[in-house]
Amino acid sequence: MRAAIGPQDFESLGLRTEDARALAERLDEILRKFGDPSNPETQVRVWSELRQALENNPRWRRNFAIHLRLYKLAYADRGSADGPGPAWVPSRDETRASNLGRLMEERGFRDYAEFHRWSVEHREDFWATVIQKLQVRFRTKPARILDPRSEATHPAWLPGARLNIAESCFNADLGKAAIVHASEVSPDPRRVTYGELRRLSHRVANGLEDLGVAPGGRVALYMPMTPDAVAIYLGVILAGRVVVGIADASAAPDLAKRVQIASADAIFTIDAYVRDGKEHRVYEKVIDARAPRAVVLPREGAAREARTLRSQDIVWDAFLSDREEFEAVPGRPADPTNILFSSGTTKDPKAIPWTHTTPIKSAADAYLHHDVREADLLAWPTSFGWMMGPWLTYASLVNRAAMALYVGAPHRRDAVEFLSRAGATIVGVVPKLVRGWKAEGTLEGLDWSRVRLFSSTGEVSTPDEMLYLMSVAGYRPIIEYCGGTEIGGGYITGTVVQPCAPSTFTTPALGIDFRILEDGVPAPRGEVFLVPPSIGLSNDLLNYDHDQEYYAGVPRGPQGEILRRHGDRIEALGGGYYRHHGRIDDMINIYGVKTSAEEIRSVLVHDLVYDVKPAAVDVDGTGAHSLVVFAVPRDRSLVGSEPLRVRLRRDFEHAIKVNLNPLLAHVHDVVLVPELPQAGPGKTRTMGELRKDYLARIGRT
Repeated sequence: MRAAIGPQDFESLGLRTEDARALAERLDEILRKFGDPSNPETQVRVWSELRQALENNPRWRRNFAIHLRLYKLAYADRGSADGPGPAWVPSRDETRASNLGRLMEERGFRDYAEFHRWSVEHREDFWATVIQKLQVRFRTKPARILDPRSEATHPAWLPGARLNIAESCFNADLGKAAIVHASEVSPDPRRVTYGELRRLSHRVANGLEDLGVAPGGRVALYMPMTPDAVAIYLGVILAGRVVVGIADASAAPDLAKRVQIASADAIFTIDAYVRDGKEHRVYEKVIDARAPRAVVLPREGAAREARTLRSQDIVWDAFLSDREEFEAVPGRPADPTNILFSSGTTKDPKAIPWTHTTPIKSAADAYLHHDVREADLLAWPTSFGWMMGPWLTYASLVNRAAMALYVGAPHRRDAVEFLSRAGATIVGVVPKLVRGWKAEGTLEGLDWSRVRLFSSTGEVSTPDEMLYLMSVAGYRPIIEYCGGTEIGGGYITGTVVQPCAPSTFTTPALGIDFRILEDGVPAPRGEVFLVPPSIGLSNDLLNYDHDQEYYAGVPRGPQGEILRRHGDRIEALGGGYYRHHGRIDDMINIYGVKTSAEEIRSVLVHDLVYDVKPAAVDVDGTGAHSLVVFAVPRDRSLVGSEPLRVRLRRDFEHAIKVNLNPLLAHVHDVVLVPELPQAGPGKTRTMGELRKDYLARIGRT
């Protein structure tokens, strides 16, 4: 039920007396204008008018606490069957102008749900339509889209085709910008055209021939995402070789392990680069890992060329061929082009091959779900060691758009200034990044008017932080996007033709479907299983049994359909929305009460804490789990503070008791850390890794 809000409430949130009185009067006008506050359509209209009022007043607009209070007021009487309250609703014109809206109109669909149903019930027709829209280039066209003789667990896509997917990245006008980039060393935006990127990619392909890397050979890419890295990535694939993506933050032992798993023949790396004001020496780790022959790029702004420290290594300029034309090597659709690794937090990382078909999924998700158009500039904090690096490349270039690349720490003010100055129109984030931006006010005072939408991926987000991000750009939508390396994109996401409620998803990705099961039975909340086949889904692993990982022991679906394991926990909400509750292996069972780490984390909001991650730990070896919370203090100097640890333990127990479940309100310990252990950009380590960390701290390794 709506609680009355008066001028004094707005004053307590930071408004001056006259502004607080004016806003209270405007609020009363809007509430009197509409009728039943429990009517879901009325709630949307109330929020729409409140939002406009906030946006039209610069003093109100800058106070997010006011936005949050009024958003919650507008939807205070919303029933659970209606789902969470949308913060953004597409207009009819916006829907019609979108890629998805135009395609639905072309195919005769007025309802999105019907269109999605068609995409999974007629998968060949759907993917044929997508391939035509993306203008994927073939040397030999496929006999059909999907071989009907192949099994759903191992589908044969595009039988008879010959192609090199990297060629489809150069369909744009060669004078158009392909990359806009900057760094902490050189903060001014610079551009690389499609023609310049094509020429450099061809020089890389010719250089690989000269270097003696055999066709089909594997070449590691171990450096930040720069224009040179994009050219290397595409050049390797054009040459008929395979990229082995390894995150440059990986330590030497992790690098050595991945090089060995992938049997890499050579490695591209960089001498060093600057991130968060510190020099990160990458080439030294290549040497420590005893990696294969390296091509070494110079550090940015270096007075002289990079020098090699091993006789077999070669510097970048000496490697590059002078020949700027190369005849791309075509392959079969199922031939590998890229090997990527899972985070590998509890065992060796899975080595997942991407093929010539996988990028079709990436580009399709960008075209349909992210509404990427030729005029767009896409930004994501990533590298080629993580799936979003290749994803960003294909999402941008296959769709004839441009990508924005920044070498440095994305949480810094100069990083977001680059995004604003460059005119990024689609900004990808990880929730941890938004958390930091909000806490530090990093986004304030910059021009975000060119942003059309945001996308959030990497970990579970929280509604308040996502509403904040929307408010910064005048309430543009956020496409929540969740998938994986073995999917080539997302399995659950949003669209620009559906309303956006912060931190929720609105649909399975087009061309794919899923089922939610709890103990093998359909349920509104439980483990999610994918319904194959789909372009993008992996068919193979280098170092594990693919069928064992994804299909062994998986129950059939409600209609007897084959299902594929993914490992996430999903909840279907009212109004067609979904909420993500983290990984299945992040489930917590305390005193017989089951919940997810993310659900506990969502209630542990504290003024003195920047971020938290709960874990269930068998502390005494009895098999019973206790709740341990890793917490990052806002004041990093308090990491060793015993009074803070004791206070947080008490406050966390109270928050769980009041907001979640009293039976879970037994916090065994709080561990203060300067940052949460990372498993990738924006991803914290899994429960298993945090358990190991805590047991090592208490001497039970």
